[in-house]
Amino acid sequence: MYTAKYLSDEETAQVQQLIDELDGEELTLQRLWQLMDLVWDEMGCDNTSPDTEKFRRYYQHPVWLLNGLFIESHDVSLTCRSAISDWIVKRKLTKVLDFGGGFGTLARTIAAQSFQTTVDIYEPFPTDAAQKSCQGYKNITFVSQPMPGYDCLVCTDILEHVSDPLALLANMIELVQINGYLIIANHFHPSIKCHLPETFHLRFSFDQLAIAMGLQVIGFCQGSHATIYLKVSKQSLNWPKLRQIEAQSKRLFVLREFNRRYVSIWKVRVKKLLINFADACRQVLFKTRSTP
Repeated sequence: MYTAKYLSDEETAQVQQLIDELDGEELTLQRLWQLMDLVWDEMGCDNTSPDTEKFRRYYQHPVWLLNGLFIESHDVSLTCRSAISDWIVKRKLTKVLDFGGGFGTLARTIAAQSFQTTVDIYEPFPTDAAQKSCQGYKNITFVSQPMPGYDCLVCTDILEHVSDPLALLANMIELVQINGYLIIANHFHPSIKCHLPETFHLRFSFDQLAIAMGLQVIGFCQGSHATIYLKVSKQSLNWPKLRQIEAQSKRLFVLREFNRRYVSIWKVRVKKLLINFADACRQVLFKTRSTP
């Protein structure tokens, strides 16, 4: 855990207190999510009735320090960030924004791979430990207000936490120059309570909305759960149309979820039954023909 050495004594004690709640169990992703949910409930947060002030305090809670430390030792998270970094460096992109960069794990990975690449980190709730961990990198800067002109913007697991992801996505698109890239990883699923249910419909329609917002879908960033988008349009966004697509997506979400949970499962089961029935019929027919 690279950043752990930069924690203050108070932060270290806060993180240790959270770890003590595990009662000696290994800190897995599932246990981390359980701790996050516990803090969420203790702070009176409600994902069906967003409260900006409660959310602000929640995202400044020490559990997010623990989350940042966990990412630095979690193989899947590190592999994902390494894959994104490799993609950026391979294409010699020189001006990158890590949007919601957390502890700066991705930024440090990119900066270490390419000294020619400057990486700005925009993090609404930056910790002292995160900023100290990046001080040894001359090509990393924490910015409070990013300005347009980036070759590439990376956003990993952010949009499912906000009540209006389209508005935030529009802001991100504005920060990228034409023919620049956005690498976006989303998790529109109810894995933890701070994933807002009103965003879940986007797991089916995000690409459609991204295209309507002037992006071209390039494909998956291999080795990660991120998708790569190319900014191909500078035209003003048609917000009435976007909100119409969004509203339709929300309406269809109930049907899509029902289909995913129930109809699709029964389709598979019925298909297996039909296959088994057909096999049984063939066997009976074969025995009948074989009987003298």
